[in-house]
Amino acid sequence: MKLVFAGTPAVALPTLDILAAHHEIVSVITREDAPQGRKRVLTPSPVASRASELGIPTIRANRLDDLVTKQVADLQPDLGVIVAYGGLVRNPLLETPRLGWINLHFSLLPRWRGAAPVQWSVMSGDSEAGASVFQLVAALDAGPEFARLTRPIGAHETSGHLLEALSHEGAALTAKVVDELEAGTARSTPQHGEVTLAPKITLEHARIDWTEAADVAFCRIRATTPEPGAFTVVDGLRLKILQAAPAYDTAALSPGTLDNDGGRVLIGTATTPIELLQVHPAGKKPMSATDWWRGLGAGQPHLADIPATNRFDTP
Repeated sequence: MKLVFAGTPAVALPTLDILAAHHEIVSVITREDAPQGRKRVLTPSPVASRASELGIPTIRANRLDDLVTKQVADLQPDLGVIVAYGGLVRNPLLETPRLGWINLHFSLLPRWRGAAPVQWSVMSGDSEAGASVFQLVAALDAGPEFARLTRPIGAHETSGHLLEALSHEGAALTAKVVDELEAGTARSTPQHGEVTLAPKITLEHARIDWTEAADVAFCRIRATTPEPGAFTVVDGLRLKILQAAPAYDTAALSPGTLDNDGGRVLIGTATTPIELLQVHPAGKKPMSATDWWRGLGAGQPHLADIPATNRFDTP
């Protein structure tokens, strides 16, 4: 079957790879090269790089406009497949492939429609996550569903780990749906359940509020790891938290208060403290929390800043 594939980040690569191995991908659509690193060097997206390796023609576009629609129409694809492209597909492009478009979305729809489903799932303390393959329609992530998979969320699992696992499991699920569409055996069902939204995660979402309970703060740390990166501000300097864990076996500390308990670096929350394990201080390399603590000044009290309340609305 002739496919057009739209995607941008690395999580789209497993699906691109498995589809390229079994179908003809007539074109890949991905976002334009973007500046990366401190020197802001223009860099192709992971999907653009993989398409080049596979010898697949690529359309680079940040908007799926009339020009993109014409380019796709000229290719006469049977089906469009989209995984984390980073933009909306609207008519007439939506109806250009013979079978329309299907979307691999990393949530159990209709829960967590939107740009950051895995992060919001972890941040909200969900016990399970999943992936859904559905027919793309004009409304946001609202089309009928062909297939889904579920998996538990580990107690210490980060969004990065979860998304990596779902990208591979979801690729196999998408390939199965594509095969069924080709054979004419695919069946879809309308989405059912409460709709929740997963808007884009910002840096402010990643700032930890130590007046929250330890479990809530820990979910936020895991949800924003590795991107945009959980952080706090200590002595006026930003401290990125790379790894942490609730310290249920220690005495309570006032929210934001830092302490060293037998070599364990602890920070107080509204309930039990959280132990900092690995951190990345501003202007330095990542290091263990104990090494960072040694540089703070022994015997001096240290307090993490508490962000203002009502920083954003939970969806």
